[in-house]
Amino acid sequence: MRDESDSMLSNAWLLAYLLPVFSIIVGVSFIFMTVLLLPMGGAVGGAVVGLLVVGMIAVVLLIIIGFIVNLVLTYKLVKRRNTHFKRQQFLLEDIVAAAKTLAEKKRADAEVGLSSCERTVREFKAEETEKGAVLWAILSAVPYVGSLASWYIYYFLMKDFYKHEKREDGFWEDIGKLLDKCGVKFSAPRRSESIPDRSFVLYLILSIITVGIFGIYWLYVLLKDPNTHFKYHMQVEDQLLSTLESMKL
Repeated sequence: MRDESDSMLSNAWLLAYLLPVFSIIVGVSFIFMTVLLLPMGGAVGGAVVGLLVVGMIAVVLLIIIGFIVNLVLTYKLVKRRNTHFKRQQFLLEDIVAAAKTLAEKKRADAEVGLSSCERTVREFKAEETEKGAVLWAILSAVPYVGSLASWYIYYFLMKDFYKHEKREDGFWEDIGKLLDKCGVKFSAPRRSESIPDRSFVLYLILSIITVGIFGIYWLYVLLKDPNTHFKYHMQVEDQLLSTLESMKL
């Protein structure tokens, strides 16, 4: 399921944020050129009017394309959050079940460790509920409501992955101790880069102060953090599952 759920999103999606800005620059440029050249009249004036019409059409097309791309990006960001969290819950349940079987076979005193791991799985299920990807994508495009919806989407995407990673680190530690009691050596590799606890309020203020320019970095963070998280996941999963598969349960 990993290839389908943990999709790596390219930084090229930053263009979704830049397209509306680019369309404004293009529109202002054409208007400025018209103001300067139209007084010349004659053939030049006619050409300028034609150029202005073409420019306005280009601006409208850029706005429409940017609108569609932003809808698609919002959908993708929310959907991969949902699919990763759901797959993670399935994975952890199977790991706990395998560890429980092993503990019973080895007659290991693993009740406390199993209880801790099972509690963490329950926390994953309770805290990481699904968000409607289609619904939030549509709400982000609704006039007047769109900005508030987008800010909330940015908020839960940023915070949910941070909490998810911290909760997950605790699980890897607990499962390592549990397997150790069963005579199996497993230790999750150290993260090369952890998701920091980013301040939503600070990011929001910076976005407002910079008239949206800081939003480019904010979107970059929402693309990068899950990508980094998924890459680490591959290492841990492959190592852990290889260890479990090598046992005769």
